Amino acid sequence: MPYDNLKDLPDSVQNALPKHAQEIYQAAYNSAWDEYKDKEDRKDDASREETAHKVAWAAVKQKYEKDGDSWKKK
Repeated sequence: MPYDNLKDLPDSVQNALPKHAQEIYQAAYNSAWDEYKDKEDRKDDASREETAHKVAWAAVKQKYEKDGDSWKKK
């Protein structure tokens, strides 16, 4: 299910990522949720939710990198 605001994101995302990275995550997740609604558009047997989370993390990793325990802008 898409996220309406940043407070709806999983705790693991809220606690780990800076606000801008959370915004990227939310936008990418919501877009992927719509894009991969049909099972034949997803790889393997991944669920719609699993696919959306993978896409969201990939989007964050384009702009941010993990530095020790925190995420920093590249």
